[in-house]
Amino acid sequence: MNTIRVKAAPGVKVPREGAPREYITDAQAVDVPASAYYLRRLDDGDLERVTDAAQALPKEAPDGQ
Repeated sequence: MNTIRVKAAPGVKVPREGAPREYITDAQAVDVPASAYYLRRLDDGDLERVTDAAQALPKEAPDGQ
């Protein structure tokens, strides 16, 4: 099965498929199977797809720094 790299939307904790007491958070991207469960969570907006390019982009410094 293919995998996708995701992280939770800001402020959301998404239970892992098959492990409802383990969560995907917005702190770190994780690889998950491209199952119907995770694809639905992407469509609902609870998860965000992360690409390698998005991870490589540096965060912008606040104005004045």
